[in-house]
Amino acid sequence: MQQKKLADTGINISELCLGTMTWGEQNTEEQAHEQMDYAVSQGINFFDTAEMYPVPPMGKTQGRTEQHIGSWFKKTGKRSEIVLASKVAGPGMGYLRGGSKLDHKSVIAACEGSLKRLQTDYIDLYQVHWPQRSTNYFGKLGYQHKDEDAVPVEEPLGALQELVTQGKIRYAGVSNETSWGVSEYLRVSREKSFPRIVSIQNPYSLLNRSFEINLAEFSHRENVPLLAYSPMAFGVLSGKYLGGAKPEDGRITLFERFSRYTNPQAEAATQAYVDLAKNSGLDPAQMSLAFVTSRPFMGSNIIGATTMTQLRSNIASADIKLSDDVLAEIEKIHARHTIPCP
Repeated sequence: MQQKKLADTGINISELCLGTMTWGEQNTEEQAHEQMDYAVSQGINFFDTAEMYPVPPMGKTQGRTEQHIGSWFKKTGKRSEIVLASKVAGPGMGYLRGGSKLDHKSVIAACEGSLKRLQTDYIDLYQVHWPQRSTNYFGKLGYQHKDEDAVPVEEPLGALQELVTQGKIRYAGVSNETSWGVSEYLRVSREKSFPRIVSIQNPYSLLNRSFEINLAEFSHRENVPLLAYSPMAFGVLSGKYLGGAKPEDGRITLFERFSRYTNPQAEAATQAYVDLAKNSGLDPAQMSLAFVTSRPFMGSNIIGATTMTQLRSNIASADIKLSDDVLAEIEKIHARHTIPCP
């Protein structure tokens, strides 16, 4: 598995990152351990998690994912071999610290909780999961300004500075951010000598290429690479939900709240991509992942699986190089079905 340097850090990360958000809900601790064992055997050295996982988020399951990772570290002794990323939740989680916020005290408390569950004394990349302010994330379109008492960027960055100084985190990143938000983090870090963010974790897939509109240039010029989440659009790009199909173990079948990738436009686009893959002798899921991994602004492609069959297939996508003809056909489909699922 190829690795690349993460921004200007001294960290090398695998081009695929092991996503973890189903562990503790759709996957047991034993299954999580099996996934980590296999991923590491295939050259993956990068795991991504969050304090609020698993999904869908609930108070009774919150933190289980990190606990499963922590027990694997304890069992295997492989903490030093893994680049570990986690996240502090943004606002709206009433069961987290009395309502999750991004003020200094909350960020410190969140990190301390994650360290305990992960059974480690440091996190390599600690990310702000989503902004405190009202803006466009989680599929929202049509920005509407609100005069609100949002926590300024200085608050979480100041807390991240303290955590870096204490050796509890190595680097900082953001997630579900806009170009303005990224620019603010960079400005404040420059003016106050706070940690400079080294990554943006946003959605990116054949159904959602919104990152390309302006963040791709930002990412390149500022050397803040993308960590792509939902590269398979919750499994939709495998084609398993086409024609109204509802596989009994599918996330969208199990949890109706996950409707981001299920509109008619997504159905039409997915059918076109699946047809292209099959006509090109490719597995639709692997074609989708290979496309994401190949993007020049990509830091790492965060894959997720609920079965070992899915995981093996996803990891094998790293060996696929899409031909110029396939890439050209992808662009034709994209022109007809442009960002159906922002």
